[in-house]
Amino acid sequence: MENLVLFDFDGTLADTAPDLAAAANKQRAHRGLPPLPYEALRPHASHGARGLLGAALGLRPGDPGYEDCRQRFLSDYAEAIVVHTQLFPGVPELLDELARHHYAWGIVTNKVEYLALPIIRHLGLDSRCVVTVGGDTTPHIKPHPEPLLHAARQAGYAPAQCIYIGDDERDVLAGKAAGMATVAAAYGYCSLEDPATWRADAIARQAPDLWPIIQRWSTPTAQTART
Repeated sequence: MENLVLFDFDGTLADTAPDLAAAANKQRAHRGLPPLPYEALRPHASHGARGLLGAALGLRPGDPGYEDCRQRFLSDYAEAIVVHTQLFPGVPELLDELARHHYAWGIVTNKVEYLALPIIRHLGLDSRCVVTVGGDTTPHIKPHPEPLLHAARQAGYAPAQCIYIGDDERDVLAGKAAGMATVAAAYGYCSLEDPATWRADAIARQAPDLWPIIQRWSTPTAQTART
């Protein structure tokens, strides 16, 4: 296997926003506030507690009560972490194609391991991916390149043999800093931004777009063009 495909998790492989939004609305309920529409919270899902508490309550890191609220959000989320979470349409077929064509793949997420790993196991991905890197696996999180470089080292690939796919600008920044090809997953949680401004090597508007992109990237001609 000459190539390694690395994925962000939330908003790229898995649609975790419904359960994250539910946890954010629980924080409103704890304060006697009515729930916000799911559509108002979904775009903030890739930014975890920071983004969702900002959208749901206007709380920012450093604000009074933010850390207590963050801890309660994480506790509520952990208790109902796979109620509605599922793979995005087209992702199961993509992973089947990767297996059929002998591509190794892995996950690099900013979600801490104790939250990420139960979802990955629930979705049956743990036995299929060759490496999983969480937000606390290394001392750094994306957009720092170290989580991606760590994944490549663990899986036994050079950065030039890797492609990183994610739905946030920090994913593209991390991938470029690591010396990897990059793909913006525009079907994810980036509706408030224009992925074209991230300067990724390619943009996938839907998950089924990823397989042709991966095939083009991994051809000898494409590999030579990047060296």
